[in-house]
Amino acid sequence: MSGPMNALDQAETAPHEERWTSRFMLFLRVMAGVSFLKGLYHWAMVIGIGQGAFSAFEVNSTAWQAATVYFAVIDPVAAVGLWLAAAWGGVVWLTATISMAAIEMLFPQVYGGSVLVILAEVAMLGTYFALAVAAARERPE
Repeated sequence: MSGPMNALDQAETAPHEERWTSRFMLFLRVMAGVSFLKGLYHWAMVIGIGQGAFSAFEVNSTAWQAATVYFAVIDPVAAVGLWLAAAWGGVVWLTATISMAAIEMLFPQVYGGSVLVILAEVAMLGTYFALAVAAARERPE
């Protein structure tokens, strides 16, 4: 039968060589959204949105303030780079992710040393590397 194929038939006959690349791209876009939201959260802490007369930024330690400003800047920059799938976006995102895990692990007095945050950051890093390797294997030499 030589009639038109529906979308499911086309998907089944399409080459699967781009499967991991598209999954990697989806992951990059999701992480871009997460990074942007994290950046907005940190900016809200810096400018005191919803915190009343005394913002958390003013009453916290200098280390907390420095880390908060750092993440308020680096997370949105990483989000743009990830969304564009630029090489520098991955580098900036990896820097931000490793920085957050390091601050939580090595300097618990800054943000509280949440094990959940550390595990989430490590899981995101592992997923990134696994998808990046799988996508790289799809590409012809």
